[in-house]
Amino acid sequence: MLTHNTLGVPCEVADRVIFENDDDVKRALATDDRLLILGGCSNVVLPECLNQRVGQIAMRGISAIEVGDDVVVTAAAGESWHGLVRYTLGKGWAGLENLALIPGQVGAAPIQNIGAYGVELARRTEAVRVFDRTRAIERVLSPEECEFSYRSSVFRSHPDRYVVLDLSLRLTCSSQPVLEYPDVQTELSRLGWSQPTPSQVAEVIIRIRRRKLPDYRTWGNVGSFFKNPVVTQAAAEALKQAHPKLVMHAHGAAVKLAAAQLIDLCGWKGRREGAVSVWRRQPLVLVNLGGASARDFLRLGDTIRRSVAERFQVSLEMEPTVVSANGA
Repeated sequence: MLTHNTLGVPCEVADRVIFENDDDVKRALATDDRLLILGGCSNVVLPECLNQRVGQIAMRGISAIEVGDDVVVTAAAGESWHGLVRYTLGKGWAGLENLALIPGQVGAAPIQNIGAYGVELARRTEAVRVFDRTRAIERVLSPEECEFSYRSSVFRSHPDRYVVLDLSLRLTCSSQPVLEYPDVQTELSRLGWSQPTPSQVAEVIIRIRRRKLPDYRTWGNVGSFFKNPVVTQAAAEALKQAHPKLVMHAHGAAVKLAAAQLIDLCGWKGRREGAVSVWRRQPLVLVNLGGASARDFLRLGDTIRRSVAERFQVSLEMEPTVVSANGA
């Protein structure tokens, strides 16, 4: 039984092996190239029964070297992401403070290019060391080779090819805080921190996240169940004319919408469908009220997507990875 997933959905598996070092990964894949690799299971929807052998990442270790005025920190894929953020802040290194309290392991961070409050992992990535299953070799990928985009990467577009072994991040000893989000500015003002340190920025992010998001240990969830949709300028202008109060942010040559607002305007906040509910403080989050299955989450997710599409002609994309019964 695979029980440690933040959605709180029990999953029967055929077999499970724990990877405590890189050699464990290579040996296992040499004998079973269909092995399904999982990490902390904080961003996946698992089936009730998985007819597949599972390998779980558990490699640990953090190291750092100075590179000019910067510090390159390398963390093994099995390290806790939030633990890494706390470690770097404790050393006085800035760059990850806006990504505090994101659940999951370090190895999952580049897969979905995690981001929060104006910062994406891509901004700090120096390199990602992987095992290439197709070529059966170890490789070090540059940020360009990672093909980072909004909540995606080459790892997500080719899920069966790469196993992340460790992640190297370029941090700095000088603070360059990213404070553009209104929630961040409001909390800083309330605390009276006009020139916050990186640790203070992290504290603000943690306060906001704890206030808005449910603790998965009490209410099973994967954080945001949907990505913020990105639309063309023309589509955004048409939406603005029809719905003047919609929140919009520039996203390169396109425009990013707030999925939470779209879902809220469709009346979903706080609504319950069976054992799954839309979180009352953040409609991007679906929570397990007890005994929910993957089918329950996917059914409600699809209903919400249809609702938003009918009202706004905008397509929502699910953020977590959905694993089928055969491991696909």
